[in-house]
Amino acid sequence: MSEELFPRPPAEIAPGAVHLPGRLDAEAQHELLTACRRWALPPAGLRTVRMPSGGRMSVRQLSLGRHWYPYGYADTVVDGGGEPVKPFPGWLGEWARAAVDAAAEVVAGTDTLGRRPCDVPYDIALVNFYGDGARMGMHRDSDEKSAAPVVSFSLGDACVFRFGHSGGRGRPWHDVTLRSGDAFVFGGPARLAYHGVPRTDPGTAPPGLGLRGRVNVTVRAY
Repeated sequence: MSEELFPRPPAEIAPGAVHLPGRLDAEAQHELLTACRRWALPPAGLRTVRMPSGGRMSVRQLSLGRHWYPYGYADTVVDGGGEPVKPFPGWLGEWARAAVDAAAEVVAGTDTLGRRPCDVPYDIALVNFYGDGARMGMHRDSDEKSAAPVVSFSLGDACVFRFGHSGGRGRPWHDVTLRSGDAFVFGGPARLAYHGVPRTDPGTAPPGLGLRGRVNVTVRAY
């Protein structure tokens, strides 16, 4: 029997970190995937990121609004061909703000995400593509000047999302299964928590989506 027959309620994984299962319906997933495929085209399209150590990330990536490179932001692809970065779409910011508002309802009665509707001007995003065998090591999103919550949308194959703490890469951590259409919001005390993706589950994407692999769109405020 499929696990999808059973409801997956929203849950606070750690103070300020909220999992929103099924946040994007099938239509919204198709809309976001279509946009990602358009953004992935050159110029300033999907690329392999080289780290300062010389290693290469197994995840391929592109940026919207501002170009991320290890470890900072620029208006152009400074670690590539120097092309201007693609603009950040306003509708994606609206999706992110709505997800933060939904997460705030889950933690109602606490101050971890704030009690008022989110009015943050989200203006940047990273799009990560996980092919078979790709993973993301434990890291934290600390290159932004804003402390606004980070909003992550998942498409395609399911993955294990490992969410830790701000004190370092080691335990304790929580392993959460993110499936296509899920959102994950982390802010407040969880904003600088280390997190990563130790593995994906190839072949678990919704058949109707037409995607092999996993796409993760992480929306932030610069």
